[in-house]
Amino acid sequence: MTKTDKINFSCPSGFPEFLPGEKRLEMYLIDTIRQVFERYGFTPIETPAVERLEVLQAKGNQGDNIIYGLQPILPPNRQAEKEQAGESGSEERALKFDQTVPLAAYIARHLNELQFPFARYQMDIVFRGERAKAGRYRQFRQCDIDVVGRNKLSLLYDAQIPAIIAEIFTAINIGDFLIRINNRKVLSGFFESIGLDESKIMPSIRIVDAGEKIGEAKVKKALLAEGLSDEQVEQILAFTKIQGSVDEVLAQLNAMLEDKPDAQVLKTGIAELETVITGVRNLGVSDRVFCLDLSIARGLDYYTGTVYETTLVGHEALGSICSGGRYEELVGMFVGDKMPGVGISIGLTRLMSRLIQAGILESFSSTPAQVMVVNMQSDLMPLYLDVSQKLRQAGISTITSFEERSVGKQLQQADKRGIPLCVIIGSEEAANQKCGLKNMKTGEQIAVKIEQLADEVTKQLT
Repeated sequence: MTKTDKINFSCPSGFPEFLPGEKRLEMYLIDTIRQVFERYGFTPIETPAVERLEVLQAKGNQGDNIIYGLQPILPPNRQAEKEQAGESGSEERALKFDQTVPLAAYIARHLNELQFPFARYQMDIVFRGERAKAGRYRQFRQCDIDVVGRNKLSLLYDAQIPAIIAEIFTAINIGDFLIRINNRKVLSGFFESIGLDESKIMPSIRIVDAGEKIGEAKVKKALLAEGLSDEQVEQILAFTKIQGSVDEVLAQLNAMLEDKPDAQVLKTGIAELETVITGVRNLGVSDRVFCLDLSIARGLDYYTGTVYETTLVGHEALGSICSGGRYEELVGMFVGDKMPGVGISIGLTRLMSRLIQAGILESFSSTPAQVMVVNMQSDLMPLYLDVSQKLRQAGISTITSFEERSVGKQLQQADKRGIPLCVIIGSEEAANQKCGLKNMKTGEQIAVKIEQLADEVTKQLT
């Protein structure tokens, strides 16, 4: 191959590739999250990476997300098959950009095979045309849960969501976090009560939701550009700044309602918030880890009720580490029935990357092996293999060194891989049915009977 024929094998921009220790950390996080999801009765499903474009774009589902479309690429000798291999206009397909819209299509496809309320979790890869930069990827894993009901769905499912979020982030031990809760009806009801036209409510909600990213000055400018009056803009900014304990914010909302007796949407939103908060407290979630934040709305159009965003205290610049909310029409648009749902999503790839960069999480060692059986001499390999198998049968992850290298180099390799213990057996040890067990962290080595090796390894690992 000439220099000009050299293939660029670098990773495509925005598409992550993990080293072994990073992948092991991801698998640990996935397993921890899965255990919490399953404790609440959520069941796993998987939807295709590819969906019909009309599904992904239906009624504003796409939001501001850039979708990757699919176009088959045929070899030159098969160009005649291009039309057959391609997609007709009504069957254009694209990579899914989230899990919620494909869930809606999944439910529509399996409506008569599922039991409702249907509670599922997914931990699939999704794709978005993001601007590639640190912590932002074009391919990433989302860990989602959703509960979808038929005709109705209790607000206690909304209350259950913060309990699940709290368990997950407590379990992965990343520090203090804050679950911020709001209700889209509170926002839209307030906007309606100050005289906004219905056509301006959704654009105004999107602008308010972007406030943390763009700042108050740009929010004000954008609202004015939308045609709101100076007075309406000031009222909105004041409303989103209401702060205090959960009970103080609810008290302020109810006091506001007394001056707006005809604001039915606002009244409904406040009542839903009160129901959810009562449920959250009944589930034992501490007031320390959640609050009411009237500035959050979630950008996607399909959210209609409770919304959530979770931030890491002291690391707010990381942005939301878990978000979601309630939707009423998303599934119904495909089946023609009322099918409300509520759910959350953890962008795991993004979150893990940010937490590693912030020094909050560290990658695991490159191997799950807890023990290396050192190769002292090739004629003892049958014994090494037997000892390795006995350790594995005792539930201890073990690798056997097959390479004929110096003991020092083998121990150095074990240390680089993060393997905590090494088993050393030479001719004298083999004759006495003993071995040396070396602790790679302390450098201490002790003599152990081979028959007692598994027990001693287990003792040192705990």
